[in-house]
Amino acid sequence: MGGRMAGKGKSMSKYTGTIKKNDLSGGFWELVSDSGDRYQLEGGDAKLQVEGNQVTIEGSVQSSSMGIGMVGSILKVDSWTSS
Repeated sequence: MGGRMAGKGKSMSKYTGTIKKNDLSGGFWELVSDSGDRYQLEGGDAKLQVEGNQVTIEGSVQSSSMGIGMVGSILKVDSWTSS
């Protein structure tokens, strides 16, 4: 199962990890990568935004941006699949 989001970002890459809900500043969704890096998600749908979901996301990191969670870079989701 997965989804494809509209729009293109910078250079696309794949990121694999676990979806987590972070309650800081009103709440947001993040990807904790298999290597331990954290990315605040921009985009995605309700099926992606499930606590503990193991996924591979294709998207672009907006390294010059910092979200409200300040946990790491923003990952703009283009598409995703369950891992």
